[in-house]
Amino acid sequence: MDEKTGTLYLCATPIGNLEDMTFRAINILKQVDLIGAEDTRHTIKLLNHFEIKTPLISYHEHNKAERGPELIDKLLSGQNVAIVSDAGMPGISDPGSDLVNLALEAGIKVTPVPGANAALAGLVCSGLDTRLFTFVGFLPKTTKKRRELISKLADNPYTLIFYESPHRLKTTLAELAAGLGDRQAAAARELTKKFEEFVRGSLMSLQQHFAENQPRGEFTLVVAGAGEEKVLEMAAEQDQLSPLEEVLNSIARGQNKKDAIRTVALKRGIPKREVYQAIIKYENTNQ
Repeated sequence: MDEKTGTLYLCATPIGNLEDMTFRAINILKQVDLIGAEDTRHTIKLLNHFEIKTPLISYHEHNKAERGPELIDKLLSGQNVAIVSDAGMPGISDPGSDLVNLALEAGIKVTPVPGANAALAGLVCSGLDTRLFTFVGFLPKTTKKRRELISKLADNPYTLIFYESPHRLKTTLAELAAGLGDRQAAAARELTKKFEEFVRGSLMSLQQHFAENQPRGEFTLVVAGAGEEKVLEMAAEQDQLSPLEEVLNSIARGQNKKDAIRTVALKRGIPKREVYQAIIKYENTNQ
C-alpha cells in the first residue's frame, strides 16, 4: 500500500444519547480532512455539539455512484476521510459498505472507530439467546420479497435481529408471527434515549401491546430462532450428504467454491484434494 494514501475511517455515532460518542471518534472526526455523512443536516448538529470544524460532504444511497469515486480520489491523493451514518456504525444497513469495497479495491486502508450499535444493544437486553444470532436489518419493502425472506428465516436456528420504523412495526409483527410462529421476542425503542423502552413477550403479545400503544421511535426487534432442535436436525441432514452434495449446497447458499471445499474437508476430516477432485469430476460430467 502506498504510504501517501489516506485512510478511510468508519466512525460510529450516537444511536440516541449524545454521550454514546467515544473520545476516539471525536478526535478522529477533528483530525481527518473530510467527513462523508448520510444526512449532512443531521450530522452538522453532532459536529457543532462537539466543536468539530472538519468539512462535511454528503454520501448516501442516492449519490453513492458519483460521490464514492470522488471520495476514493481524495483518499488516493493522501487525504483521510471519515464516514458516518445518522446513527450507529456506518456500513450496517447503509451505503458505507459500498465505499469500503471501493477503498479495498483501490488498496486504501480501512479502519473502524467502533461505538454504539442498535442491533447489539437490543440483543444483549432482549433476554433471548445471544450466543449465535443473525442480523437481518430492514426487511424488503415489497410484500412478496418480505414474506419470501421471512419464510427463509423460519428454519434459522439462531436469534434474529431486525430494524423497523414505527409506522411499519405493527405490520411487521403480524408478518413475523404468521411466517415464524408465535415466538418469544423483544421490541426495543428509543435505545439510549430518555424514553428507552423494552417490550418483551411473544410476537402475539407484542402485537397486542402495540395495538393498544401507538409505536413511537425507531425499533430494534429481536426474535427467538427456531431453536436447538433445528440445529441438531440440520446437522443430521448435513451428515447424510456426501462431501460433494455439501459443497454444492454451500455454493448455492452463496459461499465461494474454494471456501466451501476447505470447510467441508476440515469438517469431515478428509483431504481437501479429495473433495476438490469430486467437484472437478462433477463439473466435467455436467458441462
